[in-house]
Order: sequence, then C-alpha cells, then structure tokens
Amino acid sequence: MNTEYKDTHNFTAAELEDLFLSVEWSSGHFPDKLVVAMRNFKTVYSAWDGDKLVGMICAMDDGVMNAYVHYLLVRPEYQGQNIGKQLVEKMKEHYRDYLRIVVVAYNKEIGFYENCGFSPATDATPMFITSLWT
Repeated sequence: MNTEYKDTHNFTAAELEDLFLSVEWSSGHFPDKLVVAMRNFKTVYSAWDGDKLVGMICAMDDGVMNAYVHYLLVRPEYQGQNIGKQLVEKMKEHYRDYLRIVVVAYNKEIGFYENCGFSPATDATPMFITSLWT
C-alpha cells in the first residue's frame, strides 16, 4: 500500500462516517456535523489509500502558543502501519514553534502517544461537561 497524506479540510459525509464508525466512535453517527467540524479545524491532515480515507488527525490552536489535537484515528485494518505516527509527526512539524501541543488520550492509547513523544500530565486531569458515548 502506498499511503498518500493530504492537507485538506474537505471530506464527504460518507467518507467521514465510514472512517469514524470503523473505529466505533459515536461521532460517526453525525457525519453532516463532522463535515462542518473538519472545515472549522485549524489543521487537518488525512491519510488515503487511493480514494479511501484511512486516517486523519485534526487540531485547533490559538495561533502562537497552544495547539490541541482533537482527533486521531486510523481504520483498524490499517493500524500498525505507522500511519498514526506519520500523522502525529506532521502535526508536530506543523506546530514545532508552539510552546505546547496537547492531546487527551484514551487510557488504552497512552503507550502510542508516549511513543510519539507525548508524556502524561502528573498534575492535570481532562474534564468534560458533556460527552459522546465513545
């Protein structure tokens, strides 16, 4: 497989629905909202196998100091091929001059993010007012 990486904010609802539901994320049940969200993120990188969306990473930022990686997902059948790590590297390069790049990792993914250079906070806990079921 020859993965192509793109810097784009334009996706169809079907592409996003398929990708998000492939990893069982509840946001995949709201593909029209995801289309708008992707257009509104400051930075989006995606991974493609031909015309199939196989992964993406999205971030928002304040323009100079802080960037927050919100989504990182790779279709299960493409995991283990360094696609996620390549997407993280693209984001780290994009925000190389920022003072902080933040990600809220699910507990089972902490090892992946540590391998990408992130470290868990010892004095902070992510908190939510509302949440999706995954």
